[in-house]
Amino acid sequence: MTNLKGKAALVTGSTSGIGLGIARQLAGQGADLMLNGFGDAGYIAELCQSLSNEFGVRVAHNGADMSKPEEIEAMVAATEAAYGRLDVLVNNAGIQHVSPVDAFPVERWDAVIAINLSAVFHGTRAALPGMKARGWGRVINIASVHGLVASVNKSAYVAAKHGVIGLTKVTALELAETNITCNAICPGWVLTPLVQKQIDALAATRDLSVEEAGRELLSEKQPSKSFVTPEQLGELAVFLCSEAAGNMRGAALTMDGGWTAQ
Repeated sequence: MTNLKGKAALVTGSTSGIGLGIARQLAGQGADLMLNGFGDAGYIAELCQSLSNEFGVRVAHNGADMSKPEEIEAMVAATEAAYGRLDVLVNNAGIQHVSPVDAFPVERWDAVIAINLSAVFHGTRAALPGMKARGWGRVINIASVHGLVASVNKSAYVAAKHGVIGLTKVTALELAETNITCNAICPGWVLTPLVQKQIDALAATRDLSVEEAGRELLSEKQPSKSFVTPEQLGELAVFLCSEAAGNMRGAALTMDGGWTAQ
């Protein structure tokens, strides 16, 4: 068991999907939470209260736009102001756009790079001074199997996630003699709203049912033919916060149902 009581975690893109799954697992180990993400204000308020009641931790929300460096910096500062510290930073927020390279809209390229890669840098840059001052920290970057391999029509996403893994390694090396670690998690297909959009698009393009499209998506890449769950990714994040993972530095850990084993 990893005891995170008395520590504070910021998870970007955590009002749903992978981020929420990770936030729940961190709260389950006692960490106070700063959630981030878009959504209906009433839903977010209920979510914060529900997590607080369930796990007995403090939970707040910051709606920083992850494409804006100044808002990311302010969110880190708000977390430290609310809890007196920021010990665990999970850089999870991401978007996707699918298009061939020669038809890829420039504004969508810029948006994907900004949110999926640059935001990781800005969040890490803002969080590290406090972690160094306290002598302990965990930076966990949610990359993707697409940080290790490519797929057609996903140039911006693949470029960004490869960049996240490179940034993870550099950050880890710079912190190698400290009690602050930086590692990446590389999920395969996880049934999140982002992936559901791809399933729906495949179903429409191929005239398939949503269930058939989901199976086809999995069978193409993921030998297990089952989706990775946010809960599984959350458990891995908790492990990276443990003392057992204290000498894991710059790792890119796959949880992909065998995708990259092929």
